[in-house]
Amino acid sequence: MLTSKEYKESLKQLNTKVYAFGELLSNFSEDPLIRPHVESAAMTYECAHDPRFTDLATVNSHLTGKKVNRFTHIHHSTEDLIKKVKLLRMLGQQTGTCFQRCVGFDALNAVYSTTFDMDEKLGTEYHSRFKKYLQHIQDTDKMVAGSMTDPKGDRNLPPSKQEDPDMYVHVVKKDKDGIIVRGAKAHQTGIVNSHEFLVMPTIALTEEDKDYAVSCAIPVDASGVTHILGRQTNDSRKYDQIDQGNPRYGIVGGEALTILEDVFVPWERVFMCGEHEFSGSMVERFASFHRQNYGGCKTGVMDVMIGATAAAVEQVGVQKASHVRDKITEMVHLSETLYAGSIACSAEGVKLPSNAYYVNTMLANITKQNITRHIYEVSRLSHDLAGGFLATLPSEKDMADDQVGPMISKYLQGSGGAGSEARYRILRLLENMTGGTALVESMHGAGSPQAQRVMIFRQANLKHKKELAYKLCGLTMEGEVNNDT
Repeated sequence: MLTSKEYKESLKQLNTKVYAFGELLSNFSEDPLIRPHVESAAMTYECAHDPRFTDLATVNSHLTGKKVNRFTHIHHSTEDLIKKVKLLRMLGQQTGTCFQRCVGFDALNAVYSTTFDMDEKLGTEYHSRFKKYLQHIQDTDKMVAGSMTDPKGDRNLPPSKQEDPDMYVHVVKKDKDGIIVRGAKAHQTGIVNSHEFLVMPTIALTEEDKDYAVSCAIPVDASGVTHILGRQTNDSRKYDQIDQGNPRYGIVGGEALTILEDVFVPWERVFMCGEHEFSGSMVERFASFHRQNYGGCKTGVMDVMIGATAAAVEQVGVQKASHVRDKITEMVHLSETLYAGSIACSAEGVKLPSNAYYVNTMLANITKQNITRHIYEVSRLSHDLAGGFLATLPSEKDMADDQVGPMISKYLQGSGGAGSEARYRILRLLENMTGGTALVESMHGAGSPQAQRVMIFRQANLKHKKELAYKLCGLTMEGEVNNDT
């Protein structure tokens, strides 16, 4: 297993093409725009070597029996699923942000079980091929980015009917050596500081869209791959220090738009090529695994938000006020409700034909749907309690200025000896954690809220629920009186 230092050094060996603010970054992993995301991902490596966390962060591989980083593991029990959630919460607490590696974790698990099903039904060799790739990832401890979301173009049209066929990643050529793919993947969390990315379809597909039914593994620095870093709220502050709020780990996951311009992929790295009838299953499994996560990682992040809010009210001496205590209690209530959802969907997990374990999809989707609401309310309550300075603080350069710095220090002092810099740092942390980019990711990460509602309705089993109601009120399912009830 790599150490955090070895992970950082490994990125320097890559020739990853990353653009930001109209420039090609020459030393991308140490650039201020990306360095915090590297640091947060590095925590997934550091914890694997920390005796306090090894039970959560490491596990024995079912392929080799060797100890591996859990982020390269395939779940083989409900205990695995639960430990994953606990690991994500712990990492959220340690970093206060997205540590990025769970997207690839979920992709590995989704592709593993889906390729097994493909081989069983179609007689293909995708699963055995994927197991070799998985062992390579476990042996090298590489960070894999999960790549599902396509730009999609006109959402009213399927991939094959798009005016521009590149709106979805697709196969443009096949030969004895491999395939060539073209298109783009959007909102790619952590991809610029990963080693590989695992491509998957983004929607269920039909026969006419079979060229878009493709899953494959590609090095992030492969020929024809370009990453364009997305802007974040307050990203210009990454060139500052205190004003970042979370200067070491940043906010969210350094998402990028990844362009694939006729990228060659050898057959040993191809895990779906035209088997459109299995695209929906792969999408659903990845989405459900990823929605499981949010009550873990976001609860860990909210633990930091709640702690910062509690510190902010103490700094001004209002921590004992009943309405303050009640609002903090509500923040805790909402956060722990989300955590309960992730634990529940894990504990209710089931074994698939591949012997891998899969979450309860209804509860996973419920958890993510609640995330899209509860984290906004937790953020709103933190804004309520932190006060107006959250939005009107002067810059850290003003704080350091010989002329106005002493003035700011005088008027930012709090209660009981709370110094101005301590207040400043806590408020900046809260501002960045509860600002625009972080909340948008909570809303749309792992799919939009409507995508979850579609899944929830599909699995609601309304027929059974109606049967229960009809029986209790003395009716048959046809609406006739049942005198035997």
